[in-house]
Amino acid sequence: MMAAQLPLRDVHLPAAPGWWPLAPGWWLVIGAVLLVVLVVLAIYFFRRRRMQRWMALFDRQLQAAAQGPAQLAAASELLRRAARQLDPQAVQLQGEAWLRFLDGGNRKDFSSGAGRLLLDGGFRPQLEGEQIEHACQLARARFLELMAGRR
Repeated sequence: MMAAQLPLRDVHLPAAPGWWPLAPGWWLVIGAVLLVVLVVLAIYFFRRRRMQRWMALFDRQLQAAAQGPAQLAAASELLRRAARQLDPQAVQLQGEAWLRFLDGGNRKDFSSGAGRLLLDGGFRPQLEGEQIEHACQLARARFLELMAGRR
């Protein structure tokens, strides 16, 4: 046969591969992303559950105390326990040094705010309910921070 008589056709490329099934590398990427998402969710729910337990502990202790100054004494005791976990020397602090420790960073809620009531509020015969409530709210927030390890 002569070359001119051969039935030659154009070069045809094969069809592009489909997107399914995915290449093994994509399966690894999907697995890694899922693993990271699961770890982040597990950490989030663990921390959230731990925070709820701490809040429940604080609230239970305050409810177990009698109304008024006894609640402030219970809040102060819980703050001392939490401070001991962060800094073992913190339980030895007294007076203004204790309030400055409770202030933490740049805040002044305890040394010159409503939290100052924690110093001697447990020893006063009578206090206003609003003062106690505000001081206990400050103490609860600081308790959670101390338990989480934040100065």
